[in-house]
Amino acid sequence: MINVTNIESMNIADYKGVWVFAEQRAGRLENVVFELLGEGRRLADELGVELSAVLAGSNVGELCAPLISGGADRVYCVDVPALKTYTTEGYASVIADLVKSEKPEVFIIGATNIGRDLGPRMAAKLNTGLTADCTGLAIDPEQKILLQTRPAFGGNVMAMIVTTRHRPQMSTVRPGVMKKLLPDPSRKGTVETVAVDETALNIRTIVKDIVKSARKDVDLTEADVIVSGGRGLGNPEGFALIKELADTLGGVVGSSRAAVDAGWIAQAHQVGQTGKTVRPKLYVACGISGAIQHLAGMQNSKCIIAINKAESAPIFDTADYGIVGDLYKVIPLMIEEFRRIKEN
Repeated sequence: MINVTNIESMNIADYKGVWVFAEQRAGRLENVVFELLGEGRRLADELGVELSAVLAGSNVGELCAPLISGGADRVYCVDVPALKTYTTEGYASVIADLVKSEKPEVFIIGATNIGRDLGPRMAAKLNTGLTADCTGLAIDPEQKILLQTRPAFGGNVMAMIVTTRHRPQMSTVRPGVMKKLLPDPSRKGTVETVAVDETALNIRTIVKDIVKSARKDVDLTEADVIVSGGRGLGNPEGFALIKELADTLGGVVGSSRAAVDAGWIAQAHQVGQTGKTVRPKLYVACGISGAIQHLAGMQNSKCIIAINKAESAPIFDTADYGIVGDLYKVIPLMIEEFRRIKEN
């Protein structure tokens, strides 16, 4: 356990409440926001405090209602034209000033591209610590402080970090780790419009245009079905069979770190502590032994099927269904049977 202390003293008793950064892009809330609201709701209830969402952008008022139905008690809405497009200076300045004014004790941000940029800048402005890429959050029952868990040393160690003298306690959280709440449209909450002097934002970066890449990476965190291949495939050509099964099931292709390190498939497909954390309805692990680093990224899947030649493979301890056999014989039979079921 690492204890992060501060340079300047502060009265931590003044800080109350759990905050979530409600990241939006082009007027659409990112999926990780609802995962953070679900986790933030749990943390706030344990602390007996209010859960708030911080929403920044331009013409984003209609996004407040989904945040409240997703678990927030309060939404701080910063709605000004200068924040239409994300810039580090603009967002960090506005949100840091709001934190200084309202004094939340916990602030969690999604570990997206934007969140990984915003979090460190805010932490520097607030003279507080930041635990990046967390996979677990909890409240210490005695001290009532945030226990922040993240992988370290290439995923070989899980570090627990606490911030005893700084506030807020800040974390970026990996998408796909936390569980969303079912939206409740009947929930009541408060929306506070935050006034901002746009001329004082000191935004030095002007975004002239945003061009989306033509390349589309696989979205593992949103997939209902994932079929993953590992070292047991023996060669990169084995992923053609993995993709055929994934296509048959209406899913996407995942992989273990070993397959990525071998250069058999792109890193965007990697599941595990150093890849994506997923919780699909169905996860099929093919030729994956079940190292703890991989299990940490998929063990919360609703149903896990493992295919491996080694009867003693650790993956079978986590799987709901295990098939001991040669995946090059088993998977074609599965594909044939699933296709037959679809046709009927």
